[in-house]
Amino acid sequence: MQNQQNQNSKQIANQQTGQLPKVKGPEMNDRDFINDGLSTCKYITDSLNIAVREASHDQLHADLIQILNETHQNSRELYKLMFQNGWYKLEAEDQQKLDQAYQQFSNYSSQFPYQ
Repeated sequence: MQNQQNQNSKQIANQQTGQLPKVKGPEMNDRDFINDGLSTCKYITDSLNIAVREASHDQLHADLIQILNETHQNSRELYKLMFQNGWYKLEAEDQQKLDQAYQQFSNYSSQFPYQ
């Protein structure tokens, strides 16, 4: 029980708004539609990243970069909407773990060819 409370205190989330069914049927609700849109945007940005790297024509590259940026913006808006409604939860990390990761990766900078 203590562990569950500890985990809940680390959770970063808003209280859910709106009425979501306790038992969900096959029909989609607002959360499902927004979640589907966010998942689609994530998939598209992954694919566009590859296309941008491999575009051989300058104008095509520029167009793909613009589409990629717009898709990232759309993803951000969908994420914010889900978070606002309490449909997207995050877990807070311990400061000690963050400090360890920062130290680990900051030490890698000495390996870069250009300082």
